[in-house]
Amino acid sequence: MRRQKGFSLIELLIVVAIILIIAAIAIPNLLRAKIAANEASAVSSLHTIFTAEAAYFAAGWSNPGALGFSTKLEDLGDSKGCTPPKLDSACQIDGVLANATAPTTPKSGYYYTYSPIPNGAINIGFSVQADPAVRSQTGNRSFFIDQTGVIRFNTSQSATSADASIQ
Repeated sequence: MRRQKGFSLIELLIVVAIILIIAAIAIPNLLRAKIAANEASAVSSLHTIFTAEAAYFAAGWSNPGALGFSTKLEDLGDSKGCTPPKLDSACQIDGVLANATAPTTPKSGYYYTYSPIPNGAINIGFSVQADPAVRSQTGNRSFFIDQTGVIRFNTSQSATSADASIQ
């Protein structure tokens, strides 16, 4: 009687079990890495928004500081063209970031809430909160920045100026 070549059912089950064990170890690490990448992207985006606001304030389109800070996040984007830049289309940030203002339109798992601080006709300050679109899935921490440029975070709710800063 000839012995048939191939794998037995037991051998195949052992290989499948080993693959499942490796996947069970790797998937949680992959999810943690994705959350860490999303949080790093949110911090970078806040830095970009701060730099764009500083440029918007400095430009003043002929009189630095005369315009103050922007009225909304979308004003820093390119929604109405960039030739030339305008008050409501300053072309300082990309359109994805400028429109990431709701959990349904996030950028890298985060959405941004922009609040100007008005004083008469101009905005003398601003604050931006970055919150995960789905906490514990797209990010664990919320971030905050204002015209001072200090980025702050909170692990349980939206961050404010009273929270700890990133070192």
